[in-house]
Amino acid sequence: MASHEVLLAFVEAATQGSFSAAGRKLGKSQSTISAAIASLEIDLNLVLFDRSSRNPSLTPAGHVMLQRAEDILAANSRLAMTASQLSQGVEAKLTVAISDTYQSNRFEAALSAFEQRYPDLELECLIAECDDLVALVQRGRAHVAFAEMQEVYPPDLVSATVDERTEIALFVAQGHPLAQAAHIDKEVLQQHRELRLATIVNPYETRAQGRVWSAPSYLMLLEMAELGFGWAPLPRWLVGRFGTGVLQELKVRGWPKPVFVDALWSRLHPPGPAGSWLLGKMLD
Repeated sequence: MASHEVLLAFVEAATQGSFSAAGRKLGKSQSTISAAIASLEIDLNLVLFDRSSRNPSLTPAGHVMLQRAEDILAANSRLAMTASQLSQGVEAKLTVAISDTYQSNRFEAALSAFEQRYPDLELECLIAECDDLVALVQRGRAHVAFAEMQEVYPPDLVSATVDERTEIALFVAQGHPLAQAAHIDKEVLQQHRELRLATIVNPYETRAQGRVWSAPSYLMLLEMAELGFGWAPLPRWLVGRFGTGVLQELKVRGWPKPVFVDALWSRLHPPGPAGSWLLGKMLD
């Protein structure tokens, strides 16, 4: 198999248009470049350059092999970069857990920058809510989480508020009786089924009054509401993206409610360089 140096000499000679220009670019003599390419042609049993003119030009086979050589050099570069990152303690995999309450242009921009900085690092995104998000970080299942702000967190977690917020409002299907109600208050709501969020790790944190269906995700509650099973508190952005034309927002005193978002990470399982970099982008 051709060495990195030989492939680089071939690619530069093809790109620069001459062996001498490739030598100047790589800090080598023209004869060294010529010898490297001749060796490569022998190994491949192919003629890569037409040398009949003053400046050699690629043969048809040379054009094909140039693409392959560039692919190999790019793969070698990614391999070296990944090895360097791992040797510096960069995570082999980063897991981020996020609440459906949080629609963030900042997060999308941070992911785009993250992909450029760590193109070969595996990224896993989990969706969870409230206590489930906290549990994921506590167990080390997620390195970083973006969760609906809570008043108190376990002492093993660190939190920092993200400079963005969202809103949660009450919604029903357009054919639901509440959609035509002129006046809606707490007593009226209790006459109809509530679709409420219930986390997996702590499903009975608060007892609801009246008829209740529950689910651990807002997206599942949205689907229940669309089917007319009851009213549900849902993130406005989620309804705007997935429930437009099907769900109707209820006008109830105290709603919509603002939701602030905290970034969470563990003191016991702190994020590595990649996770810390992502946190920095989100908290700038």
